[in-house]
Amino acid sequence: MHDIVIRGGTIVDGSGADRVTGDVAIDNGILTQVGGKAGPGKREVDANGQLVLPGWVDVHTHYDGQATWDPVLGPSSWHGATTVMFGNCGVGFAPCRPEDRGRLIDLMEGVEDIPGIVLSEGLKWDWESFPEFLDALDRQPRAIDIAAQVPHHPVRVFVMGDRALRHEPATAADIAAMRQIAEEGLRAGAFGFTTSRTDFHRTYSGENVPAYFAQVEEFLGIGEALGAVGRGAFGMLSDFVDEEIEFDWIRKQAREQGRPVWFLLTDRMNDPTRWTRIMAGVQAAQDDGLPVAAQVACRPVGLILGLLTSMTPFSARPSFAALSKLDPETRLARLKEPAVRAAILNEESAQHLLEPLSPPHRYAMTRWDRLYILGDPPDYEPDDSRSVAHMAAAAGMTPAEFAYDYLTADDGQRTLFFPVTNYVTGDHEPIREMLTAPGTLVGLSDGGAHCGIICDASMPTYLLTHWARDRTRGEQLPLEWVVKRQTADN
Repeated sequence: MHDIVIRGGTIVDGSGADRVTGDVAIDNGILTQVGGKAGPGKREVDANGQLVLPGWVDVHTHYDGQATWDPVLGPSSWHGATTVMFGNCGVGFAPCRPEDRGRLIDLMEGVEDIPGIVLSEGLKWDWESFPEFLDALDRQPRAIDIAAQVPHHPVRVFVMGDRALRHEPATAADIAAMRQIAEEGLRAGAFGFTTSRTDFHRTYSGENVPAYFAQVEEFLGIGEALGAVGRGAFGMLSDFVDEEIEFDWIRKQAREQGRPVWFLLTDRMNDPTRWTRIMAGVQAAQDDGLPVAAQVACRPVGLILGLLTSMTPFSARPSFAALSKLDPETRLARLKEPAVRAAILNEESAQHLLEPLSPPHRYAMTRWDRLYILGDPPDYEPDDSRSVAHMAAAAGMTPAEFAYDYLTADDGQRTLFFPVTNYVTGDHEPIREMLTAPGTLVGLSDGGAHCGIICDASMPTYLLTHWARDRTRGEQLPLEWVVKRQTADN
C-alpha cells in the first residue's frame, strides 16, 4: 500500500511530453509512480479535473527569521512552493554576536518590511555562527524544504562591527575573515552567498545597508570561497550605476571561480532600456561560456497602498501621520471627517517623513498616473483607464481627492497598486521578454518579506493563472513552459 496516492489528475511535468491523466504515488516522501493506475494508498486525494504539477522551487524569499519558528512557511507553501531559498539580498541573521542582534533586526525590517517586533519575539538566537544557524534550522520540523545562503551584511557587521555601519572600506584582513566565514557556511550546507548594493535598500532608520559602498575587491575576495568549495552561487542586487564596471567584476568572478553569478533584473521608470542593455551583458557573458544569469519577476514589483497596508499616498503628510497610531476603525472614522480630509489634502509631504523612505516609496506619493485601482480580483496588468490620474479627471476631481475618497470609502479596505519596476510600457510585454530570454531564471517572489505592502509570494499561482491562462493584453505562455521554468530550471 502506498503512503499517498493522488488519483485521476492531469499530469503536467514540464518535460514537453504530452499531458496524461493518471495517478501519482508517493512512498517515504519519494515519487514512486507517475501515471497509470496506482494501487491503494493510506491517504488518497481525488484530483479529477485538476492539474497535478511538480513542487515549485522559489529561489528568492526572506524566511530567514520565520523559518526558525514556522513549519509551514506561508504564504509560499500555500501557492505550491515545496522548496524555498532565503538569505537573499545580503540580509539575514547569521553570523551574529549578541550585541548586534538589534542591528540585524533593524536591517531586515528596513530592507524587507518584516515587523521588528515579530522578529524580536520569534527569533530564539540559539546560534552565533552561520553553521550554528543551519543547525538551528535543522531542529525545526517543517512542511516544505528550505535552502539558506550566506548574507553579506551580517558577515560584514560580524567582522567589522561599527566600521561596517559607517561604510568604511574593508581591509585585506577584513576580506580574508569574511571569505573564511563564507567558506565555513558553504561547507556547512549554504547554497551560496548574496549581497546588495542598491539605494532601494535601507535600514529602518533610513541608512544605506552595510555593504552598499563595498569595493569590488571585497566582492571578489569573498567570492573566492565559492571556488575553494566548488559549490554555491554568488547573487546580488545592484543599481548598475556603472554598467561596464559592474559587468567587469561579475565576469571576473564567474571566470576565476567557475561558479554561477546571478543578479536581479528589472526595468526602471527613468531608464526604460536599462534592462535590455543589462540583458545583453548577460548574453555576452554566456556566449563566452561564463555562468552568469539574471533573475526576473513574473509581474511588476509593486507597492500595494491602502489604509490597512504599511503606506498610503498620504503617509508623509503630517496630519495623516498624526493618526497612524490609532486603531483602524477609529482612524477611518477620523479620516472621514470633513475637517481632517481638508487638512490632509491641503498639505504637502513633510521632508522629515520622506527622508527615511526609499526612492520608490517617495515616487508612490506623487505619480498619480502610475497609481492604479487594484480591484478584486487584483489586476496587475491595468491599462491607463484604471489609473488614479485618469479616473480623477473623469470624475472632475484632483488625483489626491480621488485617491483619498477611494481609500476611505466603505470599510477602508480598498487598495491602490503602484508598479515600481517592470511597467514602463504600461503592460507586461517587457516581463514576457525577460521571462523568455536566454539566461534568465524566475524568482523575486520575496516570500516572507514586505508584509505590509507587497505580496508576490503567489508567484507560482500567478505564473499558472495569468501567464498560462488569463492574460488578455498580450501573448500568454505555454503551461508546460511555465512549469519547466519554475521547477527543473531552478
